[in-house]
Amino acid sequence: MESSTSTLTGLLRRAADTFPSRRAISVAGKFDLTHSRLQHLVDVAANRLISAGIKPGDVVALTFPNTVEFVITFLAVIRARATAAPLNPAYTAEEFEFYLSDSQSKLLVTSSEGIKPAQAAASKLTIPCAVASLNTPEQADNKAAEAEFTLSLSHRSDSDSNSDNDLLSGLTNDPSDVALFLHTSGTTSRPKGVPLTQHNLFSSVRNIQSVYKLTESDSTVIVLPLFHVHGLICGLLSSIGAGAAVALPAAGRFSASRFWKDMIKYNATWYTAVPTIHQIVLDRHQSNPEPVYPKLRFIRSCSASLAPAILGRLEEAFGAPVLEAYAMTEASHLMASNPLPEDGPHKAGSVGKPVGQEMAILDETGRVLEAEVNGEVCIRGPNVTKGYKNNPDANTAAFQFGWFHTGDLGYFDSDGYLHLVGRIKELINRGGEKISPIEVDAVLLSHPDIAQAVAFGVPDDKYGEEINCAIIPREGSNIDEEEVLRFSKKNLASFKVPKKVFITDSLPKTATGKILRRLVAEHFVSKK
Repeated sequence: MESSTSTLTGLLRRAADTFPSRRAISVAGKFDLTHSRLQHLVDVAANRLISAGIKPGDVVALTFPNTVEFVITFLAVIRARATAAPLNPAYTAEEFEFYLSDSQSKLLVTSSEGIKPAQAAASKLTIPCAVASLNTPEQADNKAAEAEFTLSLSHRSDSDSNSDNDLLSGLTNDPSDVALFLHTSGTTSRPKGVPLTQHNLFSSVRNIQSVYKLTESDSTVIVLPLFHVHGLICGLLSSIGAGAAVALPAAGRFSASRFWKDMIKYNATWYTAVPTIHQIVLDRHQSNPEPVYPKLRFIRSCSASLAPAILGRLEEAFGAPVLEAYAMTEASHLMASNPLPEDGPHKAGSVGKPVGQEMAILDETGRVLEAEVNGEVCIRGPNVTKGYKNNPDANTAAFQFGWFHTGDLGYFDSDGYLHLVGRIKELINRGGEKISPIEVDAVLLSHPDIAQAVAFGVPDDKYGEEINCAIIPREGSNIDEEEVLRFSKKNLASFKVPKKVFITDSLPKTATGKILRRLVAEHFVSKK
């Protein structure tokens, strides 16, 4: 049965039918899979899952490095009308236990190397485990045309499963099927479960393809983990859905030393990353530049605020427009983006214009605010989740006045570009003055000797909250607290100047490279 038109599965099927012999996925330096081969392997894997007892609506947890086995298994789970729950392989056994039970997973699938803490948690919860592997004959033509997928369950082999295509024939993917289940990174509370449907993912992929004009001639290298929406939906699915190509790093994760070599080898036309990775790429460019860089259509930055000084350095170093975007899990990733140069200016310090959805700035009473006035950024559209799983309180708070509330404070400028001021809960309230930590970060990062910076609030007897910051000096620099304070006083209003500067060589980050101010504050303030 053909998948419904407004599903992600249907979109990927149509891309494979239109561009069957174009490259879809490469494992860097090892082998390539075409779009038609990828579809074939996904169908084989979906059959394996169904014969292993997976039914529509079941949740299948996946924990892998960034490998082609993950991609095939993920797409197979949703083709089988089940729900994929990708998990960070770096979790502890306790974390796996929480996520596996919270998602009510029926099966855990890992790579052939296995992820011990995940397998331990699954066995404690009596969830069966399976191993996905792709056997690629080492062929001279490097095409791996006969790559074969196997799924081995702990209690049975897939050799006794039914023949390849009889189980999918009666199974039509529906736009309302929950395809992806992720947890938010939870800046303040216990992580919330976010179900995303086939239609949510389809809508988001279409939005991403339209704003960046992705076509079959595009190519990228995936640098972000595929267990989060940024790498999964923007990097991987939007490319495959356009008939374009992706390369996965051979190591299964980002490698600064291999990055440009892979970008050149695979004729990359763009890449998307978080500011932390852009910083690493820039630092490497300064200390160890490549002889030649590929001509890119654009570089995209998302998931955390990109300081204008860094954006400028990236554009100068790599000769491509740097487009900052705004996204969150609940919106199936993309909400707003700066446009490509042919479609309008891109503005440093702004995350651009809404893409394929309505967006408004609301006050606490639900009134829509005019340009240049700060309020809460709210959205609605076909890409937005219907609500958190089993969390009525969070849903009541998030869905008010007919809008989804992002928890971000921002404003539209007179050109309709969105500027973010910060997470409402991360604003620093110093004696009634609300300070945006993003603004302080941007000033600190414009200092030539500061590589990374993060401002955060700490409790204060006099003002309620006071501002501190932590910085990582650029390599070879001996910047001290005094210089940071002098520079801050010159470039910031006096009440925004950090009272204390922590100089460090590392900052606590989440798995996606986000720096959570709460974690940084806990880390440094507890050391006082």
